Amino acid sequence: MSLFDWFANRQKSNSNDRDRHERDIAEGLWTKCEACGVLTYTKDLRANQMVCPECNHHHRVFSDQRIEQLIDAKTWVPLNEKLQPQDPLQFRDRKTYSDRLREYQEKTHLFDAVQTGLGKLDGFGIVLAVMDFQFMGGSMGSVVGEKLTRAIEQATRKRLPAIIVCASGGARMQEGMLSLMQMAKVSAALERHRAARLLYVPVLTHPTMGGVTASFAMLGDIIIAEPQSTIGFAGRRVIEQTLRQKLPENFQSAEDLLTHGFVDTIVPRTQLKPTLAQLIRLHQPQTVASHVIPLPQTSLPLSSTGTKRSHR
Repeated sequence: MSLFDWFANRQKSNSNDRDRHERDIAEGLWTKCEACGVLTYTKDLRANQMVCPECNHHHRVFSDQRIEQLIDAKTWVPLNEKLQPQDPLQFRDRKTYSDRLREYQEKTHLFDAVQTGLGKLDGFGIVLAVMDFQFMGGSMGSVVGEKLTRAIEQATRKRLPAIIVCASGGARMQEGMLSLMQMAKVSAALERHRAARLLYVPVLTHPTMGGVTASFAMLGDIIIAEPQSTIGFAGRRVIEQTLRQKLPENFQSAEDLLTHGFVDTIVPRTQLKPTLAQLIRLHQPQTVASHVIPLPQTSLPLSSTGTKRSHR
């Protein structure tokens, strides 16, 4: 081998090592912000709950991460985690609904688009439901509605606050009317929860749309939204095509909904857990004293009839 060949091979080897190193960086060590384009060390970004430190953009997170962010360590107890969806309509477009379900279950390691469970948030017992957008866009089918209903009923029985983190494109079209029925079913469970004078807080994240917005997402005692979340019923393009006019840039944003009174507050993800803890603390059931507190004795002597004598 000539000296020239040795240098050529070494240069090629160094180039391959550099390409491999750059791929390693791109695949996990660094994360590029979708909004401002700044590269952030992924470990630091996760420590900041996937919120960009430069522009405050909230990167999308999924149900496992939400549970980790909100629930105290080693207190999470899943509810109804083995419920699986069926294909009652034998729905088919390019693939059968059953095949799609199987693909998403393998990809996400979830049975459907929501996780529910009991846990403690800053020491307070709660029932938490977290919708997962990576499973068919967080769409609400029969299993999602059933798990949400059972979770709310569990909260009512145990007299606990209920919190639902919403992230959904709406009702699941592959289940037709059965998916739309879940809107009424979950809403009825929330009404029973409200009648028991218990707290319910929905957290609206990006995106919260369709039948989810039209039902339990907007039925909270206090409605919280994440910054820059898209919240609405019909999609922006559908509305523009129907009205035949351009909508404002901030239309259906959390900030726009706050201005018009559809949400109560916008809370950054890094402040969500302490905010929820404060709300739960303020809404703790008050116990009524079982004994009567004696009134202080009057300085005026009483007459034989029990009325105060006047001193003139």
